[in-house]
Amino acid sequence: MTQALVVIDVQNEYVTGGLPIVHPPVEEALGRIGAAMDAAAAAGLPIVLVRHTEPDPTAGIFVAGTPAWQLHDDVATRAHDVVIDKGLPGAFTGTDLDTWLRDHGVDSVVVAGWMTHMCVDTTTRQAMHRGFEVTVLEDATGTIDVSDDLPAALVHRVELGILADGFARVSTTAAWTAEVS
Repeated sequence: MTQALVVIDVQNEYVTGGLPIVHPPVEEALGRIGAAMDAAAAAGLPIVLVRHTEPDPTAGIFVAGTPAWQLHDDVATRAHDVVIDKGLPGAFTGTDLDTWLRDHGVDSVVVAGWMTHMCVDTTTRQAMHRGFEVTVLEDATGTIDVSDDLPAALVHRVELGILADGFARVSTTAAWTAEVS
């Protein structure tokens, strides 16, 4: 089995921009995403950075070329193999991610990044539907408060429970990094 780490949308928009990650706390999640990237690099696994890109300059968030659109330094400065831009929640939709993974012999993806209930969810399901084995790093993903009665911690917990019910294996970063080292 050849794994690749897919790091989704770790962009300034979610750290200092209009959609700050609430749960797990953004700095903690950033640390674990970095740890996962470091472990993947040390193990010789391919690392894919995915960046949400909005070409419309009036869109307000993820606008291409703006500081908020940029990948956060914690991921941009670490070893990675490719950056894939996407325009929809799923990293496979309208991108060459599937081709890139298959060209590199990947049959298993490990997902980290943001947001658990949106892009992580969609990409995880897309990967499973394409025949990849999928692991989601529960503490290296994160989300926002959806509403007053749907706080981030609840959304995160429920979404991971749903993904674990047939779409992916859910693991901690520490457990996964121990497996690959």
